[in-house]
Amino acid sequence: MIKKLIPMAICYDFDGTLSPGNMQEYDFMKALDIKNSKKFWDKAAAVAKEQNADNIASYMQLMIKESKDKNLPFKRETFRNYGKNIELYKGVEDWFKRINEYARKRGIFLKHYIISSGIKEIIEGTKIARNFTKVYASSFMYGPNGGAIWPAVVLNYTSKTQYLFRINKGCEDINDNTRINDYVPPKDRPIPFTNMIYIGDGSTDIPCMTIVKRDGGHSIAVYKTNKSGAKSKAENLITANRVNVVLPADYSAGKPIDTYVKAVIDKIAADNYLQSLEK
Repeated sequence: MIKKLIPMAICYDFDGTLSPGNMQEYDFMKALDIKNSKKFWDKAAAVAKEQNADNIASYMQLMIKESKDKNLPFKRETFRNYGKNIELYKGVEDWFKRINEYARKRGIFLKHYIISSGIKEIIEGTKIARNFTKVYASSFMYGPNGGAIWPAVVLNYTSKTQYLFRINKGCEDINDNTRINDYVPPKDRPIPFTNMIYIGDGSTDIPCMTIVKRDGGHSIAVYKTNKSGAKSKAENLITANRVNVVLPADYSAGKPIDTYVKAVIDKIAADNYLQSLEK
């Protein structure tokens, strides 16, 4: 008889969580010859305020405008090329294989998901994209010539929580707006929140962190070790009861994230064994 593996999910933000910078500030801004990234973000914020618009939709619209103004291609394959050179935190590249193997040895089938306000097409071009069951992120609509014409999906800090419930309920198709709203008893959900970890770094992650922690899962806030004030800012999330732990963004073997996530895996395996005995 084949033993059924226990389902588990780790959900990640991207910018500041797996990568130390904003994905747009690598090859995209380099292609547009934008020397000062702050000016780009300030301009997007100003447009959002002026138009009473969502900040994420505003920066996406600005990406289209800036590319058109400089007559640069703005297609799906262009985005994926922008993703190739994105810097990742130490240990991220071999993290997935290492943690999957650890989970499997404990009878757990581990899935990885991205839930990001960044650009889906750029993330799909990164060297770690193949490790994710799904990439939930902001994305574009494309015209007949293949060029991006308008935001298709916009993920902000509150809309990101929708995707936790999609994973929890096994309703992963973003176009399925019926089943996501159906009531499913917690015991019948494919990946319960108790078997979920959320890893993020900033304010856009707070609602997701709160939901996962509140419902019995584990939330981790990571911080850049060489950034002044980053650790104390992250520690405020502990005080506000938003996360379980605050850890440096180093995913190498034996580092705090590696140790903590393995401990959570051990806990899920032990809890599942206890429940089987109680039944």
